[in-house]
Amino acid sequence: QVQLVESGGGSVQAGASLTLSCAASGRTSSSYAMGWFRQAPGKEREFVAAIIRSGSATLYADSVKGRFTISRDNAKITVYLQMNSLKPEDTAVYYCAAQNPGIVGLTTASPTYRYWGQGTQVTVSS
Repeated sequence: QVQLVESGGGSVQAGASLTLSCAASGRTSSSYAMGWFRQAPGKEREFVAAIIRSGSATLYADSVKGRFTISRDNAKITVYLQMNSLKPEDTAVYYCAAQNPGIVGLTTASPTYRYWGQGTQVTVSS
């Protein structure tokens, strides 16, 4: 079992930056590929970014590419999402997730992620 706890959300103006953190705990929690998803009110949950165990490969949704950066510190068992140039359309609850270890490579589909955090709210005003 892996427990994931997100933090770092908040309310900011458009153009600002935020860094989300996801602290993992539990057995072999540093062995998973990790991802960030988000869900805006009335919309389906969508993929944001993912990173492999070593941190040497990442994947981004087109909507955040060039603005968001995912990284991880395996010594701290923490995954980060640096969000720059935030837009009102980035407003959502952001979730951290651990990918199913049986899957090769990085995926964007939420059913391929086994463990989920409780989410942290990000609100961007214009």
